[in-house]
Amino acid sequence: MVTLSAILTPLGRQLQRQLRRELRDHRWIPGRRCSLTVCSSKYVLSAMHPMWQGPLAVPGGDRQSPIDIAVRKTQWDRQLKPLEMRYDPRTCQQIWNNGYSFMVEYDDTTDRSTVKGGPLEDQYRLCQFHFHWGESNAWGSEHSVDRRLFPAELHLVHWNSDKYSLFEEAVMEENGLGVVGVFLKLGKRHEGLQKLVDALPAVRHKDSVVEFGRFDPTCLLPENTEDYWTYYGSLTTPPLTETVTWMVMKQPIEVSHDQLAVFRSLLFTSAEEEVQRSMVNNFRVQQPVGGRSVRSSFDPFQHGEPSAL
Repeated sequence: MVTLSAILTPLGRQLQRQLRRELRDHRWIPGRRCSLTVCSSKYVLSAMHPMWQGPLAVPGGDRQSPIDIAVRKTQWDRQLKPLEMRYDPRTCQQIWNNGYSFMVEYDDTTDRSTVKGGPLEDQYRLCQFHFHWGESNAWGSEHSVDRRLFPAELHLVHWNSDKYSLFEEAVMEENGLGVVGVFLKLGKRHEGLQKLVDALPAVRHKDSVVEFGRFDPTCLLPENTEDYWTYYGSLTTPPLTETVTWMVMKQPIEVSHDQLAVFRSLLFTSAEEEVQRSMVNNFRVQQPVGGRSVRSSFDPFQHGEPSAL
């Protein structure tokens, strides 16, 4: 006898994939370009993904992401507790080049890979993680700290499974998503990342998918996960919904130039397209902070700032 869950589970996965494809296919451009010199240059903007080229404006709202984190303007919130991130490597499923970045996707039908604590009142399931990076080591991250950019930024995307039944529902609703951001800086080779780097040539072209199992994203977190900034913002790719609680780690992780070079060897384009385009500068330019507060789990006047590039 076929159970209801046996029917709904594949349907839910199909709807999730459809929404993710829609996130990839829509084209928007921010209403305000980044004030940082390096990412507001005509050269960089002209080399960005087509998603961010064109005359369209973003939906209305004053909680758009990413932003610059001005350390001395952040508010130390003594009530912010450490994040509890528990990931089951067996939930890792595949890597997908979606034509904008590559996504490492996880089985999110159960609470086996989750984050809670910190600013989160509920438990959130890991759906996927992806990176943003530049064509140069001088830029690439979406967020910045005191106007300083990093070569790349990792986003671990979770959805509120206590309040909502599907990612597609959570992405449109208040407190629906929780995203952990981690800066990548140039340094020594990152051993935990290397397994992923070795698999990336298989998804060089847009729409490529490869099975990828037993990967624990905990290895991509910095040693210190107690110090972070948090604010309420949006997705940085369409539909740009303002449903995200951001948790940006203060401490970056180190990766080697060769590892970043593999990221940059990927392509925005499919194998059938005549003109091939390197996958670089796949970040959204920064948005106004406005009246929002950025809270920190640590005293910004007692702790050192993230290491320079």
